[in-house]
Amino acid sequence: MSKKVEGVRDPADNDQGTTWEGLTRDEVILKYAPIVKYVASRISMKLPQSVDIDDLVQVGILGLIDAVSKFDPHRGIKFQTYAEFRVRGAILDELRSMDWVPRAVRQAAAQIQETYLLLEGQQGKAVEDQEVAAHLGLSLNEFYRNLDSVRGIAILSFDDLRPSLDEDEWDVMEMLADPALVDPVDSIGLNELRHSLSEAISALPEKERLVVTLYYFEELTMSEIGEVLGLTESRISQLHSKAAMRMRARMRRVLGRIS
Repeated sequence: MSKKVEGVRDPADNDQGTTWEGLTRDEVILKYAPIVKYVASRISMKLPQSVDIDDLVQVGILGLIDAVSKFDPHRGIKFQTYAEFRVRGAILDELRSMDWVPRAVRQAAAQIQETYLLLEGQQGKAVEDQEVAAHLGLSLNEFYRNLDSVRGIAILSFDDLRPSLDEDEWDVMEMLADPALVDPVDSIGLNELRHSLSEAISALPEKERLVVTLYYFEELTMSEIGEVLGLTESRISQLHSKAAMRMRARMRRVLGRIS
């Protein structure tokens, strides 16, 4: 039986050796496996039924294994936070590679985002649904149907705000929630991006801002948010999709200035 050493990981340890928790690698994976089902379930709620949650779980397990291999306890980050980030990233990367979104849905999402980019860039404020629908030549009901169709893309739209899964890069949303996650020296180049993201959230209409806060920071489900706000789950999903499109449009303007 492996001797368990509390606190640090020996780089010489093999797959069955001790880890930073004083557990074997397999024991750590088993301990945190429920994270995978939790993250996969949250993501699958906004995907078509054709996307099998079991496939997402399998990919998420690989993300968890990657997290165990790369986690450095000396950085002061909780492993659960790091693991959720890796698992979520692995699942979202797999969804991108699957290209499961029909072309018509991608086109609808692009048109909505471009409309927010144009109108809110011109007006300097959040535009109303009626304005977006009119610009697209749609009735309000048609616009809402389009929002319903792009709800899965909204996940990837928010995730585009995070860096790639390179070992030394961190989730922008996590950094916004807790700037201490990044060393001050390393974060100098991210200050403008973090500030712009914070402004993008603040500029959202109140209900959309609440949905973003409750879903991403308080980790409520769409159904739970609906109960809090007295709205249907479908309406919460629409608000989430609009928030994603507004924020991605705003961040495109910011990134364009930075580059």
